[in-house]
Amino acid sequence: MNTLDNTDTLLLAALQRDAHMTAERLSDILHLSPSQIGRRRQRLEVEGYIEGYRAHLSAPRLGLQIQALVSVQMATHAPEKVQTFTRILKTRTEITSVWTLTGEADYLLRVFCAGLPELNSLIHEVLLPHPAVARVQSQIVMDQLKDDAPLPI
Repeated sequence: MNTLDNTDTLLLAALQRDAHMTAERLSDILHLSPSQIGRRRQRLEVEGYIEGYRAHLSAPRLGLQIQALVSVQMATHAPEKVQTFTRILKTRTEITSVWTLTGEADYLLRVFCAGLPELNSLIHEVLLPHPAVARVQSQIVMDQLKDDAPLPI
């Protein structure tokens, strides 16, 4: 059930733009007292609208020169094999996002690596040898024209 009012929506939008905004700054924007902002923010966290706060890091500055989207087509959907495969996806730090899909590919992975040898190793030594995997296709990101954007609220 959606219990958001207009002020909640404005608060969420402001926090998506800058999660470090103080209650004082938010109170100036939303015309509420800092204590009211704090209570609303806490309620939105408890109710699960706000899942957490993260810093947006620079992959190139951290030496991660390759970003790739990797699609994986499964050979089998046997639960025990899928479970071991998804465990790999969740534990590999270079895999930053995983989606299950409709269509030809079963999974889409977002991967950040230091270089092509590391991407090659992930594909040929980790993903392809798994018995549940039939096919892996990678696409290297040349440029990201739009950063990960806030949700359209």
